[in-house]
Amino acid sequence: MDFSSLDEWGDSEGISGGSSYILSSSEGEDSDIELLINPVGDVDFPASEHLDTSDGDITVTSHRLAVLQKGGKTNSMGVLWVFPLSFKDLISNWFFRDVDDALSVVWSIVTKSRKDIDELWLSSFFDHGIYQGVFINVGLIASLVILLLFVDWWSWRIVRLPLAPFYLTRPFFISAVLASCAGYVCVPLLDSLKLHQIFRKEGPVAHFSKKGTPTMGGLFFIPIGVTVARFIAGFSSVEVSGAVAATLAFGAIGFLDDILSFTKNHNYGLPAWIKILLEARLHYVLVFPFPHSIYKHKYNLKILVPLPAPLGLVYLGKLYLLLTAFCFTSMGNGVNLTDGLDGLAGGTAALAFIGMSIAVLPICSDLAVFGASMAGACVGFLLHNRYKASVFMGDTGSLALGGALAAMAACTGMFFPLFISSGIFVLEASSVIMQISYKKTTKRLYGTGQRLFRMAPFHHHLELCGLKEPVIVASTYIVSFVFALFAGYVGLISA
Repeated sequence: MDFSSLDEWGDSEGISGGSSYILSSSEGEDSDIELLINPVGDVDFPASEHLDTSDGDITVTSHRLAVLQKGGKTNSMGVLWVFPLSFKDLISNWFFRDVDDALSVVWSIVTKSRKDIDELWLSSFFDHGIYQGVFINVGLIASLVILLLFVDWWSWRIVRLPLAPFYLTRPFFISAVLASCAGYVCVPLLDSLKLHQIFRKEGPVAHFSKKGTPTMGGLFFIPIGVTVARFIAGFSSVEVSGAVAATLAFGAIGFLDDILSFTKNHNYGLPAWIKILLEARLHYVLVFPFPHSIYKHKYNLKILVPLPAPLGLVYLGKLYLLLTAFCFTSMGNGVNLTDGLDGLAGGTAALAFIGMSIAVLPICSDLAVFGASMAGACVGFLLHNRYKASVFMGDTGSLALGGALAAMAACTGMFFPLFISSGIFVLEASSVIMQISYKKTTKRLYGTGQRLFRMAPFHHHLELCGLKEPVIVASTYIVSFVFALFAGYVGLISA
């Protein structure tokens, strides 16, 4: 096998390895190129230092929270704070606080009516395109919640066992809330540590608008997902133990890749062939500690793959280990390559986890809890990674998500539902392989390499064809939702 060609694969949020026709970077078009409203010039201050008011409450609103950074980057975010005060003396000048390269927080006293303030905030909200990411997220969350509630309602028909109320919805909500709250603490911390995304020069110009956005967001939402699953599913589940170990181990590989990128000050961390080799070898390290139970499901048999009728249970023998190694490697790199647009990998992974949770529910209900918890963690992360993103998950997050999905299939034999629910990841990885193969083939035949796509992975090809980032992400969510439903159905009829 020629590993040298794999250097052209790259990695998420900037692919490591080679050619100009491959790019993956989790940044949004026109992100952070926004007008910064003057927080002092846009408000009316009192004419005197003391303002006489009625005994009623005075509505005081901070007009603008501005985030300024050096190097030409402007990061602005409209924030509306409304709270009542009951004093007659109102200070006309507030305070200014500046943190080097991170925050310059300006509070302004606004004496406008509540209606004017709401109109001003809504105007800023729509002008900056923030509503697009919010609406997409709301639609995704609503779809996931409805699906989970339906599965919980019909779970007794699926597993024929009494399950706790909101069996899957509960870990989903807990992880989502914890991950979203953790982001408000960890994102500024990552920014202050200068853990900023590094972009490739040959990428689309629009992608450089988020230069300086912090990365390695997987450090805060991945641990939350596995911890919630561990506590709710219990510490006695061997399957959950294996899935957690795989998730953290793949996250460690991604962490090493991210750190090397910062050390070298470019977007090439671990060489692609080394990363793939580590993932394949790590699979065996994770498998051997659980030789008698990690592949054991309700049929009390091992290394069997359940398939829809009339195929039934298929015995693979030693090929089972090769199949699991392929799944770990392909899923890790598939999520990694998909992480190229704001919210694309996180939302798609959440849908894939829900599809796998439904598929494995009759075989191992504990793993279904694990999948729901990881989906909730992804949704909580999307609050900060949605269009327009304030943080990227980095290889730390993308490889961990791929390892978690592969582990759910390896512990239950649900490989067919895995590739269905992760259909977007398969498509993205396939587009890169096709691009490389086509270019090398045409170079040998005609002397000059030609491109099959304008740019790989496929979501960048869609960008260059004129589609806007929110349109691509929303369309991907819809397709992924269909894949998740189909994967869950296939898993149920196979079990």
